[in-house]
Amino acid sequence: MTTTANAVPRQHSWPAWTAVAGLLAVAAAGCAYYLVTLNKQRRSTVLGPVGQLTVDDGGSGGLPVLFVHSHAGSTAHWDAALMHLRKSRRAVAMDMRGHGMSDAPRCNDYAIAGLADDVAAVADGLQLDRFVLVGHSLGGMVAADYAGRHPERVAGLVLLATPGKSPPELAQKVMASLESDYDGTMQPYWDSMTQGARPSVKRRLDDNMRQVQREATKALVGAMFANDPLPSLATYTGPKMIIDTPHGDGPSALYRQAPQIPRQLITGTSHWPQLDEPEKVNAALDAFLANVS
Repeated sequence: MTTTANAVPRQHSWPAWTAVAGLLAVAAAGCAYYLVTLNKQRRSTVLGPVGQLTVDDGGSGGLPVLFVHSHAGSTAHWDAALMHLRKSRRAVAMDMRGHGMSDAPRCNDYAIAGLADDVAAVADGLQLDRFVLVGHSLGGMVAADYAGRHPERVAGLVLLATPGKSPPELAQKVMASLESDYDGTMQPYWDSMTQGARPSVKRRLDDNMRQVQREATKALVGAMFANDPLPSLATYTGPKMIIDTPHGDGPSALYRQAPQIPRQLITGTSHWPQLDEPEKVNAALDAFLANVS
């Protein structure tokens, strides 16, 4: 601090600084209370086909964006994207049935069409007449199904690390392995998909996976194997984009089955780039949204 001849003597400045510090503390406490209250206000529920669905809704202006998470995910997987986009537009994330704080289906119904009905319930409940839809992995399959059935509502579709159609023989082999040796089948797969994750992200994802019941996981995996996103992607003719990672590359990779869809590859991450490299995912979203109206 620079001092001058007219400066107040230091010993007399302490009461003033104490008063200022007190005001700042009160202001900080008020801001913290406001942020906590705002966060609570953002979270609400929408009645879905099989129970209550939790949503994180915030921001205003611009074309809304609705995010759909993966297996073992939740709205929290989109925190960085929500914070980023809400500077200029409304951004919403949802917990699909049986995930996060949403109700689980009593009949273990996790078919892709049913999960897409959850998206429809949220879009209708929040009065999202037209919006950009972003889905990760399983959520990408769900988003594609919704877009194929409601193309007039979807202004743009972003598929993040979303698989394509798997061959029936592979589906049968994996489902049989899950039935006979769940841990021995699921753990190596999960480890391969989380490879490249930051340590904190890895711990978080492992915890997320442990929270999903085995029967729900088997139903979700079976639903993904049974789904073919290509017909829905052909029906939906609006703007589309794939944001991909090297995980899951092979004949079943979506970009190989739908090479006409623009693709951006993000390397050096796990299957969850929005958690490992949120800035890169946000930049890709910004570039896509800039050309969608």
